Amino acid sequence: MRAAVLETPGEVPVVRDHPDPVVTPGHTSVRVTAAPLVPLDLLCASGTSYFGRPATPYVPGVQGVGTVEDSATLPAGTRVFFSTTAGMAPGDGGLAERCVVPDVDVVPVAAGVADPALAALGLSAVAAWMTLTWRGRLQEGEHVLVLGAGGAVGQAAVGAARVLGAGRVVAVCRSEESQERARRLGADVVVPLAGDVDHLTARIQDAAGGKVDVVVDPVFGLAATAASRVLGPGGRLVNLGGASGDVAEFSSAVLRGRSAEILGYTNNALSPGQRREALTTVAEHAAQGLISVAHEDIPLADAAAAWRRQAAGSAGVRLVLTP
Repeated sequence: MRAAVLETPGEVPVVRDHPDPVVTPGHTSVRVTAAPLVPLDLLCASGTSYFGRPATPYVPGVQGVGTVEDSATLPAGTRVFFSTTAGMAPGDGGLAERCVVPDVDVVPVAAGVADPALAALGLSAVAAWMTLTWRGRLQEGEHVLVLGAGGAVGQAAVGAARVLGAGRVVAVCRSEESQERARRLGADVVVPLAGDVDHLTARIQDAAGGKVDVVVDPVFGLAATAASRVLGPGGRLVNLGGASGDVAEFSSAVLRGRSAEILGYTNNALSPGQRREALTTVAEHAAQGLISVAHEDIPLADAAAAWRRQAAGSAGVRLVLTP
């Protein structure tokens, strides 16, 4: 089969012939139709992450969409979303024509959303949905603040907040393109990520109508500091990433005075059942055009160029490889 193969950690994968994966008991063979290129792929492939140096050569790709070829649990031809541990543990991922995945990590998806669009949503949309529902405990009518609304998690969170009945959705993003996209996705107000923390705090406070109940925070840093200052009574800030840095400053007096919460989130804490339910729910809303992540389809043959764009931070949208 053809695959994007990482020969040396820190380098760019090369598209070449690679041995077909072998199906073993408890695993499902999937013919891949779409696989997103996500930051975790590059982190694992760097050889410098907390996962350690990966065994090479291997095929990156921690997520994907495809159809079942061989499985003891699902009929052949079933469309599925799958996740892998490529780069975190020995084994190959989804940037290939075929992939073998543990049965527990395969989720049948019947919703009428195109494969590349589903791949673009993937676990980023799962994170957005579960941040709002499971960790953030969003109630209908509450005000939601989405930091980093230009990224995949942020885009999905804006749409998910609307679906879940948020009374007001405020998006914070940096580029003009991201700001316009957030408006199209349903944000009531978009705040540019600019200025010092006091300036940003004031802009968010005004945009949110004086209160924020739930913050979706994939960025941390200065933006999280500003967001924490505008939490209303019982407000919840849920952090699920550190795109802007690993440190933020919070006021003890503010948190105590408002009985506010700072919470952490990771998809790794989800049970297979939670992940499956969240993914299928998001896919159903995506099929209705209510949740989406901007993406660009790229042939698997051009995986190296896509990898370089992702590494340079110049992609602008989620890049989805299509074998």
